[in-house]
Amino acid sequence: MAEQSMEPVEGAETRGGRLRVFLVDDHAMFRAGVRAELGAHVEVVGEASTVAEAVTRIAALQPDVVLLDVHMPDGGGRAVLDAMRRTHPQVRFLALSVSDAAEDVIGLIRAGARGYVTKTISPDELTAAIRRVADGDAVFSPRLAGFVLDAFAARPDAPVADPELDQLTNREREVLRLLARGYAYKEIAKELFISIKTVETHVSNVLRKLQMSNRYELSRWAADRRLV
Repeated sequence: MAEQSMEPVEGAETRGGRLRVFLVDDHAMFRAGVRAELGAHVEVVGEASTVAEAVTRIAALQPDVVLLDVHMPDGGGRAVLDAMRRTHPQVRFLALSVSDAAEDVIGLIRAGARGYVTKTISPDELTAAIRRVADGDAVFSPRLAGFVLDAFAARPDAPVADPELDQLTNREREVLRLLARGYAYKEIAKELFISIKTVETHVSNVLRKLQMSNRYELSRWAADRRLV
């Protein structure tokens, strides 16, 4: 199990009953698994697989906490937050993602999420995280918290542009990062909940954009930019 250290906590129920939770993820099997794991502890009031569906249903259902995937085909967690945070400030968002990339963590927190945990979290730890977010706390997996502290403590220096990196999509960066860590295509597919064919397509796109010929060149390139 991963390094999350959150302990289950009591309380945090609202409206005279269990916390009302909404799930946003484009993978139906993952949503079903989370619903089954949380069912005894919170009330899962709904779910969505797209940004548009999430925005509409969250507005209608008014859940206490939304579990939010970071990357989805039509925009992902950032798009949901951008659409909801001003009109529904009472709804709290907890990012639940396979990605542990610093840019994803920082981007979601700046957009308004109250916490960010990875999908390796246990059911008890996830329940504890949901309750803490509902209570107004900020919750992070331990090694992700450092990204946030560094980002908000650092001086607002101008970012260094990287034209090569900027041309890659977030999903292509995720695939590249795992590839550079030595993951096989099958392992990347399992980690990101996508097909092997999709992994191959992303790798081909990255090779083309960066004008490289093999995964070993990609690995060196990623290591030079500290993406691993």
